[in-house]
Formats: sequence, structure tokens, C-alpha cells
Amino acid sequence: MPEEEIEPIRWEDDRLLLLDQTILPDRQEWLTIDTVEAAIEAIREMRVRGAPAIGVAAAYAMVIAARSVEAPTMSTWLTLLDPISARIAAARPTAVNLGWAVQRSVEVARSASSPSEAHKRLLALAHKTKADDIATNRKIGRNGASLVPSNGGILTHCNTGALATAGYGTALGVIRAAWEQGKRPHVFCTETRPWLQGARLTAWELMRMGIPAELVVDSAAAWLMSRHEVNAIIVGADRIAANGDTANKIGTYSLAVLAKSHNIPFYVAAPTSTIDVGVANGDEIVIEERPPEEVTTLKGQRIAAEGIGVRNPSFDVTPAEYITAIITDQGVHKAPFERALRSAVHQTKAGIV
Repeated sequence: MPEEEIEPIRWEDDRLLLLDQTILPDRQEWLTIDTVEAAIEAIREMRVRGAPAIGVAAAYAMVIAARSVEAPTMSTWLTLLDPISARIAAARPTAVNLGWAVQRSVEVARSASSPSEAHKRLLALAHKTKADDIATNRKIGRNGASLVPSNGGILTHCNTGALATAGYGTALGVIRAAWEQGKRPHVFCTETRPWLQGARLTAWELMRMGIPAELVVDSAAAWLMSRHEVNAIIVGADRIAANGDTANKIGTYSLAVLAKSHNIPFYVAAPTSTIDVGVANGDEIVIEERPPEEVTTLKGQRIAAEGIGVRNPSFDVTPAEYITAIITDQGVHKAPFERALRSAVHQTKAGIV
């Protein structure tokens, strides 16, 4: 395990610092975020990414928003804060943690008696959101570690490690927890086009943790499964509907279909905050479509023919029927998911661990 934990989000000198994930692993640079516009840009341009990390960043963005508003009365101050909150929540549409964090911040602000008190409460909430996320991820890791094969193959998609959270990680955290328990699975990570989060970020994290792994192109997964080299698949989530349908990085759905065809367990690992019981099923999840340049260029160099049309959905939805289990901080949930997921959300709100 690494001597120094990866901490992609920091609050120092009354400013938000984000490890710029668009330039990893080439170099490590910290972005100083001291305006709402800069926070929104960092979220939209994926300088901070991963549903839990976006939620933590949004909580700190609300602190920045609070200090940017000046008004003679508390009611006027709240009125001015509302449209700023809405802009932060709309930075990316699919990850539920973004809106969840903003809404919690708004509720805290409305409970304060003055703008200065609201600012203090919002900062305390942001710090708590960060600390809670790390603790939650460690619980996810412990809950899911038993599902990781002792020495078989496990495949993961996109990046679900510390970089996608406030620390430790979700799906990659499960693999890490299993490794810490002495298990030695053979880890495969997909490159994850078009942003290459697997090649750039997951591979970097695995190497830092000292966990041997192999990087594969996205389209190699089926072949590995057919050769019985993959014994389990574990991915993260950006939004989980009440029935268990799960939105995650594009390519997740195809992996789930392949896993079912090859009789391989398919696991989703995510904090309870990623469960959206207000969404009945995956059909109600808004899927973000991103700019075509992400597909037609690589590091600024065009790689596609001029004039070609592009579809660039950033996420897809895996139906619950393809998911073997959903691993959260409240435990391992199996189908039928709705009752278990609603119970997990209720227990989390009630503070039941």
C-alpha cells in the first residue's frame, strides 16, 4: 500500500484545491478554485470527476458561493444564493451526488440566522462531507472484499479509486480492501475510452498501491471472459435508480451483458448517497452527451476523419437484472433491489450504521 494516500480534494487557506485529473499521470498539478465559475468549470471539464468526488467538490463550491453573495438581509441573501446553487447543481446532469450535495448545503444555509453563520455551517458541512465519504468508502471496501476472488481474475472499468472520491475509492476500494486482507486477485483494468480514465487514472492508482494489474483495451473484455480469465467484474456508479438500474461510465452496460452471457458475477460498488429513490428506473436517468472533440481528438491531435458525425454519451444504464449485487456502506444488496436500497437510504438518513 502507498505510504501517502491519494487526496484529490483539499481545502487550504480558505480555498479549494483540486488535483487536475485531465493531465494525470503525466504530471500532478493542483488547481486553485476560489470562484463559483472556476468550480463549475472544473466539474464540467472533468478536472474533478467521479460521482462522490463531484459531490464533495460541490459542497466546497457552495462555501465559495456563500462568501460571494452580499445582501442586507438573510432572506435576500438566500434569494441571491438560490440561482448560484442551481448553476452548480447543473454542471453535470447524470451523477446524483452533485445535486445531493448542493441540496444538503442549501438546507444548511436556510437553517442559519445570518450569512456569516451560514458560511461557517457550510464549511463545516463540506469538511464533514469529505470525511464521511472516506469513511463510507472504507466501509464499502470491507463489505465487498469477500466477493473478490482470492487469486482469480477481476476486471474493473473506468476509475473508481481515490481519485473518483475524497479518498480510498469505491469499486477499486473493494479491490484494495481485498488486497489488504491478503487476497491476490489478478486485476484487469479497461482503458475506458474516450477519456482513458482506466489507462491514465486507475492504472496510476494501482501502481501507486503496489497492486499488479494489466491494462486492456475496452474491446478485449469479451475475449478474456471467453478464456475464463475473468472471475468477477466490479464497477462504480453515478446514479442508482430505486429498482437497481445503474448509470455508470459508458461501456458498463456492455460489460454487464457479457458477464451474464459468460456466467460471471457483476458487482456495483457505490455509497448510499448515489442511490436515487426518487428515480423509479433507468429510463428516468438523464444521460450526459459530451462534446464530439473528446472522441475525434486525443491530447489535442485529431485522430478521426474530418466531417464524421459523433455520438458521445458519457454514461449508459445497466438494467438491474444484469447486476449480481450492489455493494454499499450499508452492506451487500441482492435482487430484488428496491426494498434493500430504500432501506439502505433510510438507515443512512437515520444515522444507522
